[in-house]
Amino acid sequence: MHECCGVFGVYAPNEDVARLTFFALFALQHRGQESAGIATTNGKRLQVYAKMGLVSQVFNEDSLSQLTGDIAIGHNRYSTAGSSKVTNVQPIIVGKRPNSIAIAHNGNIINAEHLYKELSDQGYTFHTSTDTEVIANLILSSPEKDWVDKIRYAMHRLQGAFSLVIMTDHALFGVRDPLGVRPLCLGTINGGWVIASESCAVDHIGASFIREIEPGEIVAITENGVESYREEARKRALCIFEYIYFARPDSAINGRLLYSARQAMGAGLAEEYPVDADLVMGVPDSATSAGVGYSIKSGIPLGEGLIKNRYVGRTFIEPDQRIRDLGVKLKFNPLPQMLKGKRLVVVDDSIVRGTTTPQVVRLLKRAGAKEVHMRICAPPIRYPCFLGVDMASHWELIAAQKTISEIRDFIGADSLGYLSVEGLIKAVALPKDIFCLACFTGEYPMPVQLEMDKLALEAASKRGHLGIKQR
Repeated sequence: MHECCGVFGVYAPNEDVARLTFFALFALQHRGQESAGIATTNGKRLQVYAKMGLVSQVFNEDSLSQLTGDIAIGHNRYSTAGSSKVTNVQPIIVGKRPNSIAIAHNGNIINAEHLYKELSDQGYTFHTSTDTEVIANLILSSPEKDWVDKIRYAMHRLQGAFSLVIMTDHALFGVRDPLGVRPLCLGTINGGWVIASESCAVDHIGASFIREIEPGEIVAITENGVESYREEARKRALCIFEYIYFARPDSAINGRLLYSARQAMGAGLAEEYPVDADLVMGVPDSATSAGVGYSIKSGIPLGEGLIKNRYVGRTFIEPDQRIRDLGVKLKFNPLPQMLKGKRLVVVDDSIVRGTTTPQVVRLLKRAGAKEVHMRICAPPIRYPCFLGVDMASHWELIAAQKTISEIRDFIGADSLGYLSVEGLIKAVALPKDIFCLACFTGEYPMPVQLEMDKLALEAASKRGHLGIKQR
Protein backbone atom coordinates (compact mmCIF):
# COMPACT_ATOMS: atom_id res chain seq x y z
CA MET A 1 0.00 0.00 0.00
CA HIS A 2 1.23 3.47 -0.82
CA GLU A 3 0.86 6.56 1.29
CA CYS A 4 -0.93 9.69 0.29
CA CYS A 5 0.98 13.00 0.33
CA GLY A 6 2.36 15.40 2.89
CA VAL A 7 1.61 19.14 2.90
CA PHE A 8 3.05 22.01 4.92
CA GLY A 9 2.60 25.76 5.05
CA VAL A 10 4.23 28.54 7.06
CA TYR A 11 3.56 32.27 7.55
CA ALA A 12 6.50 33.61 9.55
CA PRO A 13 8.06 36.99 8.66
CA ASN A 14 10.86 36.44 11.18
CA GLU A 15 11.94 33.04 9.86
CA ASP A 16 13.71 31.46 6.92
CA VAL A 17 10.47 29.95 5.64
CA ALA A 18 12.03 27.86 2.86
CA ARG A 19 14.41 26.18 5.29
CA LEU A 20 11.60 25.54 7.79
CA THR A 21 9.54 23.99 5.02
CA PHE A 22 12.45 21.79 3.96
CA PHE A 23 12.80 20.31 7.45
CA ALA A 24 9.04 19.91 7.84
CA LEU A 25 8.89 18.01 4.54
CA PHE A 26 11.79 15.90 5.78
CA ALA A 27 9.60 14.91 8.74
CA LEU A 28 6.71 14.13 6.37
CA GLN A 29 8.82 12.11 3.91
CA HIS A 30 6.96 8.92 4.85
CA ARG A 31 3.80 10.29 3.23
CA GLY A 32 5.31 10.45 -0.26
CA GLN A 33 8.65 9.71 -1.88
CA GLU A 34 8.08 10.47 -5.57
CA SER A 35 8.68 14.21 -5.62
CA ALA A 36 9.08 17.23 -3.38
CA GLY A 37 8.57 20.95 -3.83
CA ILE A 38 8.49 24.30 -2.07
CA ALA A 39 6.80 27.53 -3.16
CA THR A 40 7.36 30.92 -1.52
CA THR A 41 6.23 34.50 -1.90
CA ASN A 42 7.85 37.81 -0.99
CA GLY A 43 4.59 39.68 -1.48
CA LYS A 44 5.39 40.56 -5.09
CA ARG A 45 5.59 37.20 -6.82
CA LEU A 46 5.09 33.48 -6.29
CA GLN A 47 7.99 31.17 -7.04
CA VAL A 48 8.34 27.40 -6.87
CA TYR A 49 11.11 24.81 -6.92
CA ALA A 50 9.94 21.22 -7.29
CA LYS A 51 11.51 18.07 -8.74
CA MET A 52 11.29 14.31 -8.73
CA GLY A 53 12.97 12.59 -5.78
CA LEU A 54 13.23 12.68 -2.01
CA VAL A 55 13.41 15.96 -0.11
CA SER A 56 17.15 15.47 0.45
CA GLN A 57 17.67 14.80 -3.26
CA VAL A 58 15.62 17.74 -4.53
CA PHE A 59 16.95 20.59 -2.40
CA ASN A 60 20.37 22.01 -1.59
CA GLU A 61 21.63 25.28 -0.14
CA ASP A 62 21.51 27.02 -3.51
CA SER A 63 17.91 26.09 -4.28
CA LEU A 64 16.71 27.00 -0.79
CA SER A 65 18.52 30.38 -0.86
CA GLN A 66 16.56 31.36 -3.96
CA LEU A 67 13.21 30.72 -2.26
CA THR A 68 12.78 33.98 -0.38
CA GLY A 69 9.80 35.52 1.35
CA ASP A 70 7.62 35.38 4.44
CA ILE A 71 5.21 32.65 3.32
CA ALA A 72 5.93 29.15 2.02
CA ILE A 73 4.10 25.94 1.22
CA GLY A 74 5.60 22.51 0.56
CA HIS A 75 4.59 19.08 -0.68
CA ASN A 76 5.78 15.48 -0.72
CA ARG A 77 4.03 13.45 -3.37
CA TYR A 78 2.79 9.96 -3.86
CA SER A 79 0.61 9.96 -6.96
CA THR A 80 -3.05 9.16 -6.33
CA ALA A 81 -4.26 11.14 -9.34
CA GLY A 82 -1.97 11.52 -12.33
CA SER A 83 1.17 9.55 -13.03
CA SER A 84 4.56 9.96 -11.44
CA LYS A 85 6.33 12.46 -13.68
CA VAL A 86 7.90 15.88 -13.38
CA THR A 87 4.93 17.81 -14.80
CA ASN A 88 2.81 16.58 -11.89
CA VAL A 89 5.09 17.65 -9.03
CA GLN A 90 3.68 20.05 -6.45
CA PRO A 91 3.21 22.76 -5.30
CA ILE A 92 1.86 24.23 -8.53
CA ILE A 93 1.24 27.89 -9.37
CA VAL A 94 -1.99 28.56 -11.24
CA GLY A 95 -3.41 31.80 -12.63
CA LYS A 96 -1.99 35.21 -13.42
CA ARG A 97 -1.13 37.89 -10.90
CA PRO A 98 -2.74 39.40 -8.98
CA ASN A 99 -5.10 36.41 -9.02
CA SER A 100 -2.52 33.61 -8.95
CA ILE A 101 -2.22 31.01 -6.23
CA ALA A 102 0.20 28.28 -5.24
CA ILE A 103 -1.41 25.08 -4.01
CA ALA A 104 -0.46 21.68 -2.56
CA HIS A 105 -2.94 18.87 -2.00
CA ASN A 106 -3.26 15.67 0.01
CA GLY A 107 -6.25 13.57 -1.02
CA ASN A 108 -8.24 12.57 -4.09
CA ILE A 109 -11.13 14.31 -5.88
CA ILE A 110 -13.58 11.72 -7.16
CA ASN A 111 -15.46 14.12 -9.48
CA ALA A 112 -12.25 15.58 -10.93
CA GLU A 113 -12.86 14.39 -14.49
CA HIS A 114 -16.27 16.03 -14.62
CA LEU A 115 -14.87 19.31 -13.26
CA TYR A 116 -11.91 19.05 -15.63
CA LYS A 117 -14.21 19.04 -18.64
CA GLU A 118 -16.44 21.77 -17.26
CA LEU A 119 -13.49 24.09 -16.63
CA SER A 120 -11.94 23.27 -20.00
CA ASP A 121 -15.21 24.19 -21.71
CA GLN A 122 -15.01 27.54 -19.90
CA GLY A 123 -11.56 28.18 -21.39
CA TYR A 124 -9.30 27.07 -18.56
CA THR A 125 -6.19 25.21 -19.72
CA PHE A 126 -4.28 22.57 -17.80
CA HIS A 127 -0.58 21.78 -17.68
CA THR A 128 -0.74 18.69 -15.44
CA SER A 129 -2.91 15.60 -15.15
CA THR A 130 -3.58 16.04 -11.43
CA ASP A 131 -6.77 16.82 -9.56
CA THR A 132 -4.79 19.52 -7.70
CA GLU A 133 -4.87 21.72 -10.78
CA VAL A 134 -8.61 21.10 -11.04
CA ILE A 135 -9.01 22.42 -7.48
CA ALA A 136 -6.88 25.48 -8.23
CA ASN A 137 -8.78 26.39 -11.40
CA LEU A 138 -12.09 25.80 -9.67
CA ILE A 139 -11.07 28.33 -7.01
CA LEU A 140 -10.02 30.82 -9.69
CA SER A 141 -13.28 30.29 -11.59
CA SER A 142 -15.37 31.40 -8.63
CA PRO A 143 -17.42 34.57 -9.16
CA GLU A 144 -16.66 35.58 -5.57
CA LYS A 145 -14.17 38.38 -4.87
CA ASP A 146 -12.73 37.37 -1.49
CA TRP A 147 -10.25 34.47 -1.36
CA VAL A 148 -12.09 32.73 1.49
CA ASP A 149 -15.34 32.89 -0.47
CA LYS A 150 -13.56 31.60 -3.59
CA ILE A 151 -12.19 28.64 -1.63
CA ARG A 152 -15.59 27.96 -0.06
CA TYR A 153 -17.16 27.98 -3.54
CA ALA A 154 -14.71 25.28 -4.62
CA MET A 155 -15.29 23.25 -1.46
CA HIS A 156 -19.01 23.12 -2.26
CA ARG A 157 -18.26 21.71 -5.73
CA LEU A 158 -15.56 19.20 -4.81
CA GLN A 159 -16.35 15.61 -3.91
CA GLY A 160 -13.70 13.52 -2.18
CA ALA A 161 -10.76 14.05 0.10
CA PHE A 162 -8.70 17.22 0.26
CA SER A 163 -6.38 18.70 2.82
CA LEU A 164 -4.89 21.78 1.17
CA VAL A 165 -2.34 24.49 1.73
CA ILE A 166 -2.89 27.50 -0.53
CA MET A 167 -0.75 30.62 -0.84
CA THR A 168 -1.42 34.01 -2.41
CA ASP A 169 0.96 36.98 -2.44
CA HIS A 170 -0.08 37.98 1.06
CA ALA A 171 -1.92 35.08 2.71
CA LEU A 172 -1.70 31.41 3.64
CA PHE A 173 -4.75 29.15 3.80
CA GLY A 174 -5.27 25.71 5.27
CA VAL A 175 -8.34 23.82 4.03
CA ARG A 176 -9.79 20.49 5.13
CA ASP A 177 -12.67 18.73 3.38
CA PRO A 178 -16.00 18.39 5.24
CA LEU A 179 -15.44 14.66 5.85
CA GLY A 180 -11.98 15.23 7.34
CA VAL A 181 -10.56 12.25 5.45
CA ARG A 182 -6.93 13.38 5.72
CA PRO A 183 -5.39 15.04 8.79
CA LEU A 184 -4.29 18.68 8.99
CA CYS A 185 -3.12 20.67 11.98
CA LEU A 186 -2.16 24.19 13.08
CA GLY A 187 0.87 25.31 15.05
CA THR A 188 2.81 28.44 15.96
CA ILE A 189 6.48 29.38 15.75
CA ASN A 190 8.20 32.57 16.88
CA GLY A 191 5.16 34.73 16.30
CA GLY A 192 4.34 33.00 13.02
CA TRP A 193 2.05 30.13 12.07
CA VAL A 194 2.42 26.70 10.49
CA ILE A 195 0.02 24.20 8.92
CA ALA A 196 1.01 20.55 8.53
CA SER A 197 -0.37 17.15 7.59
CA GLU A 198 0.88 15.73 10.88
CA SER A 199 1.93 17.03 14.27
CA CYS A 200 5.35 15.34 13.95
CA ALA A 201 6.32 18.02 11.38
CA VAL A 202 5.30 20.76 13.82
CA ASP A 203 7.44 19.16 16.52
CA HIS A 204 10.35 18.58 14.14
CA ILE A 205 10.89 22.28 13.40
CA GLY A 206 10.49 23.45 17.00
CA ALA A 207 6.99 24.83 16.57
CA SER A 208 4.17 24.40 19.08
CA PHE A 209 1.07 22.39 18.23
CA ILE A 210 -2.13 24.41 18.67
CA ARG A 211 -4.95 22.24 17.36
CA GLU A 212 -6.24 20.24 14.45
CA ILE A 213 -7.96 22.02 11.60
CA GLU A 214 -11.54 20.78 11.71
CA PRO A 215 -13.39 19.04 8.88
CA GLY A 216 -14.96 21.70 6.65
CA GLU A 217 -12.75 24.47 8.05
CA ILE A 218 -10.77 27.16 6.23
CA VAL A 219 -7.94 28.75 8.21
CA ALA A 220 -6.73 32.08 6.80
CA ILE A 221 -3.39 33.49 7.97
CA THR A 222 -2.39 37.07 7.13
CA GLU A 223 -0.49 39.92 8.77
CA ASN A 224 -3.58 40.33 10.95
CA GLY A 225 -3.22 36.84 12.42
CA VAL A 226 -5.38 33.70 12.10
CA GLU A 227 -9.04 33.64 11.19
CA SER A 228 -11.21 30.55 11.06
CA TYR A 229 -14.19 29.94 8.80
CA ARG A 230 -16.19 26.81 9.54
CA GLU A 231 -19.20 25.05 8.19
CA GLU A 232 -20.85 22.31 10.19
CA ALA A 233 -19.70 18.88 9.06
CA ARG A 234 -22.70 16.56 8.97
CA LYS A 235 -20.58 13.44 8.71
CA ARG A 236 -16.94 12.62 9.39
CA ALA A 237 -14.81 10.01 7.62
CA LEU A 238 -11.21 10.15 8.84
CA CYS A 239 -9.18 7.42 7.14
CA ILE A 240 -8.53 4.68 9.72
CA PHE A 241 -5.25 3.85 7.96
CA GLU A 242 -3.74 7.04 9.33
CA TYR A 243 -3.78 5.16 12.65
CA ILE A 244 -2.76 1.77 11.30
CA TYR A 245 0.00 2.74 8.91
CA PHE A 246 0.24 6.16 7.25
CA ALA A 247 1.02 8.64 10.00
CA ARG A 248 4.25 8.53 11.94
CA PRO A 249 3.97 6.88 15.38
CA ASP A 250 5.11 10.12 17.06
CA SER A 251 2.18 12.05 15.56
CA ALA A 252 -1.12 12.56 17.37
CA ILE A 253 -4.48 12.74 15.60
CA ASN A 254 -7.67 13.61 17.48
CA GLY A 255 -5.57 13.64 20.63
CA ARG A 256 -4.54 10.00 20.23
CA LEU A 257 -0.82 9.26 19.92
CA LEU A 258 -0.30 6.87 17.04
CA TYR A 259 2.30 4.79 18.89
CA SER A 260 -0.18 4.09 21.70
CA ALA A 261 -2.95 3.22 19.25
CA ARG A 262 -0.72 0.75 17.38
CA GLN A 263 0.48 -0.82 20.61
CA ALA A 264 -3.18 -1.32 21.56
CA MET A 265 -3.81 -2.97 18.16
CA GLY A 266 -1.12 -5.51 18.98
CA ALA A 267 -2.68 -6.13 22.38
CA GLY A 268 -6.05 -6.61 20.68
CA LEU A 269 -4.55 -9.21 18.35
CA ALA A 270 -3.15 -11.09 21.36
CA GLU A 271 -6.65 -11.15 22.87
CA GLU A 272 -8.42 -12.21 19.68
CA TYR A 273 -5.78 -14.64 18.36
CA PRO A 274 -3.62 -16.12 21.14
CA VAL A 275 -1.08 -18.79 20.21
CA ASP A 276 1.73 -20.73 21.88
CA ALA A 277 4.98 -19.22 20.63
CA ASP A 278 8.55 -18.45 21.62
CA LEU A 279 9.04 -14.98 20.15
CA VAL A 280 6.99 -12.00 19.01
CA MET A 281 8.31 -9.67 16.32
CA GLY A 282 6.79 -6.73 14.51
CA VAL A 283 7.59 -6.31 10.82
CA PRO A 284 9.74 -3.16 10.82
CA ASP A 285 9.05 -0.34 10.95
CA SER A 286 5.29 0.15 10.67
CA ALA A 287 4.32 -2.79 12.92
CA THR A 288 7.06 -2.45 15.54
CA SER A 289 4.81 -0.80 18.14
CA ALA A 290 2.02 -3.34 17.48
CA GLY A 291 4.54 -6.12 18.11
CA VAL A 292 5.33 -4.53 21.47
CA GLY A 293 1.64 -4.54 22.33
CA TYR A 294 1.21 -8.21 21.39
CA SER A 295 4.24 -9.17 23.46
CA ILE A 296 3.12 -7.28 26.57
CA LYS A 297 -0.42 -8.66 26.41
CA SER A 298 0.60 -12.26 25.65
CA GLY A 299 3.67 -12.45 27.86
CA ILE A 300 5.68 -13.87 24.95
CA PRO A 301 9.16 -12.31 24.67
CA LEU A 302 9.68 -9.60 22.07
CA GLY A 303 12.63 -9.77 19.69
CA GLU A 304 13.93 -8.73 16.30
CA GLY A 305 13.96 -11.28 13.53
CA LEU A 306 14.25 -8.96 10.55
CA ILE A 307 16.50 -5.99 9.97
CA LYS A 308 15.09 -3.44 7.54
CA ASN A 309 17.15 -1.67 4.92
CA ARG A 310 15.61 1.79 5.22
CA TYR A 311 17.16 3.04 1.99
CA VAL A 312 15.49 0.62 -0.41
CA GLY A 313 13.65 2.58 -3.06
CA ARG A 314 15.62 5.73 -2.32
CA THR A 315 17.72 5.67 -5.44
CA PHE A 316 17.10 6.29 -9.11
CA ILE A 317 19.39 3.42 -10.09
CA GLU A 318 17.44 0.42 -11.35
CA PRO A 319 18.57 -2.97 -9.96
CA ASP A 320 19.70 -5.59 -12.44
CA GLN A 321 17.64 -8.76 -12.78
CA ARG A 322 19.77 -10.75 -10.31
CA ILE A 323 19.21 -8.12 -7.61
CA ARG A 324 15.54 -7.71 -8.53
CA ASP A 325 15.00 -11.45 -8.17
CA LEU A 326 16.04 -11.24 -4.53
CA GLY A 327 12.68 -9.57 -3.95
CA VAL A 328 11.92 -8.94 -0.30
CA LYS A 329 15.55 -9.63 0.70
CA LEU A 330 16.36 -6.19 -0.67
CA LYS A 331 14.16 -4.75 2.05
CA PHE A 332 14.63 -7.21 4.93
CA ASN A 333 17.49 -9.36 6.14
CA PRO A 334 16.74 -12.10 8.70
CA LEU A 335 18.68 -12.93 11.84
CA PRO A 336 19.04 -16.76 11.71
CA GLN A 337 20.57 -17.00 15.18
CA MET A 338 17.44 -15.36 16.63
CA LEU A 339 15.01 -17.42 14.57
CA LYS A 340 16.34 -20.98 14.44
CA GLY A 341 13.85 -23.44 15.89
CA LYS A 342 11.55 -20.68 17.15
CA ARG A 343 7.78 -20.50 16.95
CA LEU A 344 7.19 -16.91 15.80
CA VAL A 345 4.30 -14.51 16.11
CA VAL A 346 4.85 -12.00 13.31
CA VAL A 347 2.76 -8.83 13.58
CA ASP A 348 2.24 -6.71 10.46
CA ASP A 349 0.09 -3.70 9.66
CA SER A 350 -1.88 -5.06 6.69
CA ILE A 351 -2.11 -7.51 3.81
CA VAL A 352 -3.26 -5.86 0.58
CA ARG A 353 -2.38 -7.78 -2.59
CA GLY A 354 -0.62 -10.59 -0.77
CA THR A 355 2.62 -10.18 -2.72
CA THR A 356 5.04 -9.30 0.08
CA THR A 357 3.74 -11.40 2.99
CA PRO A 358 4.48 -14.82 1.40
CA GLN A 359 8.05 -13.67 0.76
CA VAL A 360 8.41 -12.59 4.39
CA VAL A 361 7.09 -15.94 5.63
CA ARG A 362 9.45 -17.85 3.33
CA LEU A 363 12.38 -15.68 4.39
CA LEU A 364 11.72 -16.39 8.06
CA LYS A 365 11.30 -20.14 7.54
CA ARG A 366 14.45 -20.38 5.44
CA ALA A 367 16.26 -18.62 8.27
CA GLY A 368 15.21 -21.44 10.60
CA ALA A 369 11.85 -20.45 12.08
CA LYS A 370 9.89 -23.54 13.10
CA GLU A 371 6.46 -21.88 12.87
CA VAL A 372 5.25 -18.50 11.61
CA HIS A 373 1.94 -17.18 12.95
CA MET A 374 0.89 -13.98 11.15
CA ARG A 375 -1.15 -11.38 13.04
CA ILE A 376 -2.47 -8.40 11.06
CA CYS A 377 -3.54 -5.05 12.55
CA ALA A 378 -5.90 -4.15 9.70
CA PRO A 379 -9.05 -6.21 9.18
CA PRO A 380 -9.28 -7.92 5.76
CA ILE A 381 -9.17 -5.27 3.01
CA ARG A 382 -11.92 -6.24 0.57
CA TYR A 383 -12.71 -2.93 -1.12
CA PRO A 384 -10.49 -0.36 -2.87
CA CYS A 385 -9.99 3.22 -1.66
CA PHE A 386 -10.95 6.23 -3.78
CA LEU A 387 -10.10 8.95 -1.27
CA GLY A 388 -6.34 9.35 -1.59
CA VAL A 389 -4.85 5.89 -1.00
CA ASP A 390 -3.45 3.98 -3.97
CA MET A 391 -3.84 0.47 -2.53
CA ALA A 392 -5.16 -1.76 -5.36
CA SER A 393 -8.15 -2.39 -7.56
CA HIS A 394 -10.87 -4.73 -6.34
CA TRP A 395 -9.64 -7.74 -8.29
CA GLU A 396 -6.11 -7.27 -6.89
CA LEU A 397 -7.18 -7.32 -3.23
CA ILE A 398 -6.42 -10.79 -1.91
CA ALA A 399 -9.12 -10.66 0.79
CA ALA A 400 -11.71 -9.89 -1.90
CA GLN A 401 -10.77 -13.06 -3.76
CA LYS A 402 -9.90 -15.58 -1.03
CA THR A 403 -11.13 -16.71 2.37
CA ILE A 404 -8.91 -16.20 5.39
CA SER A 405 -7.97 -19.89 5.44
CA GLU A 406 -7.09 -19.67 1.73
CA ILE A 407 -4.96 -16.59 2.40
CA ARG A 408 -3.20 -18.44 5.22
CA ASP A 409 -2.32 -21.26 2.86
CA PHE A 410 -1.33 -18.85 0.09
CA ILE A 411 1.12 -16.93 2.30
CA GLY A 412 2.49 -20.13 3.84
CA ALA A 413 1.78 -19.20 7.47
CA ASP A 414 0.97 -21.73 10.18
CA SER A 415 -1.92 -19.51 11.31
CA LEU A 416 -3.37 -16.15 10.36
CA GLY A 417 -5.40 -13.70 12.41
CA TYR A 418 -6.77 -10.30 11.41
CA LEU A 419 -7.82 -7.77 14.04
CA SER A 420 -11.59 -7.32 13.92
CA VAL A 421 -13.15 -3.98 13.07
CA GLU A 422 -14.45 -3.80 16.64
CA GLY A 423 -10.98 -4.57 18.01
CA LEU A 424 -9.47 -1.89 15.80
CA ILE A 425 -11.90 0.77 16.99
CA LYS A 426 -11.28 -0.26 20.59
CA ALA A 427 -7.53 0.15 20.05
CA VAL A 428 -7.89 3.59 18.48
CA ALA A 429 -10.16 4.56 21.41
CA LEU A 430 -12.22 7.05 19.42
CA PRO A 431 -15.86 6.94 18.22
CA LYS A 432 -16.45 4.57 15.32
CA ASP A 433 -18.63 7.07 13.44
CA ILE A 434 -15.76 9.53 12.83
CA PHE A 435 -13.87 7.04 10.64
CA CYS A 436 -14.01 5.82 7.07
CA LEU A 437 -13.93 2.01 7.20
CA ALA A 438 -14.94 1.49 3.57
CA CYS A 439 -11.93 -0.65 2.63
CA PHE A 440 -13.15 -3.21 5.18
CA THR A 441 -16.93 -2.83 4.91
CA GLY A 442 -17.60 -1.42 1.43
CA GLU A 443 -19.67 1.37 3.02
CA TYR A 444 -18.23 4.49 1.41
CA PRO A 445 -18.92 7.92 2.93
CA MET A 446 -20.08 9.13 -0.51
CA PRO A 447 -21.08 7.50 -3.81
CA VAL A 448 -18.06 6.32 -5.80
CA GLN A 449 -17.41 4.63 -9.11
CA LEU A 450 -16.05 1.20 -8.33
CA GLU A 451 -13.53 1.27 -11.15
CA MET A 452 -12.11 4.78 -10.82
CA ASP A 453 -8.75 5.27 -12.50
CA LYS A 454 -6.05 7.49 -11.03
CA LEU A 455 -4.83 8.20 -14.59
CA ALA A 456 -8.25 9.26 -15.88
CA LEU A 457 -7.28 12.90 -16.31
CA GLU A 458 -4.12 11.91 -18.13
CA ALA A 459 -6.07 9.72 -20.51
CA ALA A 460 -8.53 12.54 -21.11
CA SER A 461 -5.72 14.95 -21.92
CA LYS A 462 -4.30 12.54 -24.50
CA ARG A 463 -7.71 12.22 -26.12
CA GLY A 464 -7.55 15.98 -26.50
CA HIS A 465 -11.19 16.74 -25.83
CA LEU A 466 -10.51 18.61 -22.59
CA GLY A 467 -8.27 21.25 -24.08
CA ILE A 468 -5.32 20.34 -21.88
CA LYS A 469 -1.95 21.73 -22.87
CA GLN A 470 0.96 19.44 -22.08
CA ARG A 471 4.33 20.93 -21.25
